[in-house]
Amino acid sequence: MVFFVVMKGLYIGLLFFFSLASGLQAQEIDTVPINTNELNLRIKRSPLPSRIGTLEYKPVELTPVVVDAKVNYWNTRTSVGINLNQAAFSNNWTGGGVNSLALTGLVNYKAEYSREGYSYVSEVILNYGKVRNKNQLQKKTVDRIFWDNKAAIQLSKNWYFFGSLSFESQFDKGYTFYNDANGYEQQTLLSRFMSPGYLTESIGFEYKPSKYFSTRIGTGTARQTFVLDTTIYRTNPANFGVPVGTTIKNELAFQVVSNFDKEIAKNLNLKMRYMVFIPYDQLDYTNHRLDVEVRARINKFMNVTVTGVGLYDKNTTDKIQASQTMALGMVFMFPR
Repeated sequence: MVFFVVMKGLYIGLLFFFSLASGLQAQEIDTVPINTNELNLRIKRSPLPSRIGTLEYKPVELTPVVVDAKVNYWNTRTSVGINLNQAAFSNNWTGGGVNSLALTGLVNYKAEYSREGYSYVSEVILNYGKVRNKNQLQKKTVDRIFWDNKAAIQLSKNWYFFGSLSFESQFDKGYTFYNDANGYEQQTLLSRFMSPGYLTESIGFEYKPSKYFSTRIGTGTARQTFVLDTTIYRTNPANFGVPVGTTIKNELAFQVVSNFDKEIAKNLNLKMRYMVFIPYDQLDYTNHRLDVEVRARINKFMNVTVTGVGLYDKNTTDKIQASQTMALGMVFMFPR
């Protein structure tokens, strides 16, 4: 037992000795001086110029430039068109025909405002035309006043909440024509300015996935039908759905309006508007109207326009009404 104790102490002593010796040797190596004169060390001179002294800085005055420019959030477009058709025949013209003169005018104005999710669109369409054939009464070829206003707030990428107000009527008296017993042409009054006239207010949601297509879903729509001529029922018994003796009829309805306006080919534009009006109290008196316009541009000032209208309104007649026109004329666009 004593032997093991003695050997253990011997081992501890040797370990301590070697540790102390290695520490002293490391200390001696760290403090050995090194002569750097023989290493030929050279510090490269900086290529940058050097200057001794105080640098003086003088402030430079810059005159601000004020740009007199404003952001215009409005986009307006106006088109004015005139179409003139004329034909004349001599008295001995064996091919048959009748002297005629037809004149049509069109004004289309559209203003659009868009800023930070809010938009406003106002569109005015004024269209009037007449034709006069020899030995016949004058007849209208087209007659329309239409003014539509819509304000919308963007809810998501393609959906908006909108409110709209539109007005529609006509400029001149409208007649139906017939020949009497003596063969003379006669006319019967059917309509005139504000007989009828339509004022429509609508609120709802609009789906607009692109600039050229949109659909309004008017869940809350009110329409007033005006017949200011209280005697027109004598020649037009339907009286446009307005009770005889009154001048206005109010309706609450569900309305859908779809618009498409795009250049489908070079110098060829297609414009369509479809409207369905469903009265809540008379579902079987649903109104439909489809307007189609195809415009082909010939040059800077001349266009060929083909228009068509399909209308179904039981307050006027039980049958579908249709009209079609084609015209070649001058068109002026502003701004150019």
